[in-house]
Amino acid sequence: YFHSSMPSLLDQNLKINSSELPSPWLNSSLLPISSSGLGISCFTMAFGAISNLTALGILAKSRVKFRRQSKTPFLLLAVALLVTDLGSHVIPGTFALYLHIGQTYKTQRTLPTGTFCRIFGASMVFFGLCPLLLGCAMAMERCVGITQPLFHSTMITIVHMRRVVLFLASIALVLAIPPFFGVGTYTAQFPGTWCFLPVNSPHSTADTSLALVFSFLGLTALTLSLLCNILSGLALLLARMRSYSVNTKSAAHSSRRMMVQLAAITVMSCVCWSPFLVSIGLFTVASIHKQDKFILLALRLASWNQILDPWVYILLRRAVLFRVRCTELACCTGLVWSIFSKPRM
Repeated sequence: YFHSSMPSLLDQNLKINSSELPSPWLNSSLLPISSSGLGISCFTMAFGAISNLTALGILAKSRVKFRRQSKTPFLLLAVALLVTDLGSHVIPGTFALYLHIGQTYKTQRTLPTGTFCRIFGASMVFFGLCPLLLGCAMAMERCVGITQPLFHSTMITIVHMRRVVLFLASIALVLAIPPFFGVGTYTAQFPGTWCFLPVNSPHSTADTSLALVFSFLGLTALTLSLLCNILSGLALLLARMRSYSVNTKSAAHSSRRMMVQLAAITVMSCVCWSPFLVSIGLFTVASIHKQDKFILLALRLASWNQILDPWVYILLRRAVLFRVRCTELACCTGLVWSIFSKPRM
């Protein structure tokens, strides 16, 4: 048997009788969970934390290059996004890892309940919604900076961006804490290793409202990010067709690099989060039976968004892009030389 080093309060909140199991998938509660889920949790938590720490180090090292007022708000939002992604791996990842270890090495399955499940569910909602809102804010900030540069330079300051970050974090927090005051509930989800709002057959109208608000805010953030990136891309395309001075070309090149980063973040967010957000809306509103395995797969896909986000800043740096271009140029030169250097018969 596995003897946990966590406080005894967590063990008390995890114990539940087999007669109180609330869902059909819990009929096999006497069967321990396989160790594959434990391996996946350990890998995603460690790899995600290392990736975000590496990306934060790169941004800290490049801080001198972001002294211009037009780039400082974007840097603040990027740091806030990476810090939120890091927290999403450390805090909910620790809870999930604790449950995986306990249910892998115990003969009888136990479920998270009580205070433990509420804290776990609140962290899932908060750290799930914050990256989507921050990604939307980054797309809107770059759209204003590209389409309205004068307004951006005079009105969008670092103080305003700090307020925006606090406001977006407050929105996610307000949506996460109502179950602590009796408005809505957090329940154990298949296979009993994570907690979230009841998706299928909610316990009350508050459960339905909270789940729909979470899905609506996430999908709205993704849609606004797409629209802002499309507008910014069109503005950069029109600007490239005109004649600029050398300094303006350098600024345009920097803006294009930021746009590539934003486009990559938006595409990854849409691919990773859309299945989970859409399924929550469908299973909550429509009379569709919830597929537990599909929800679990959609959640694991969404967790990869916080892993892939920092790699956008790690790989799409100026030094890395310069090396890639040099490698491509060397390969093309070598190919052309090999073609024309062949002896003709």
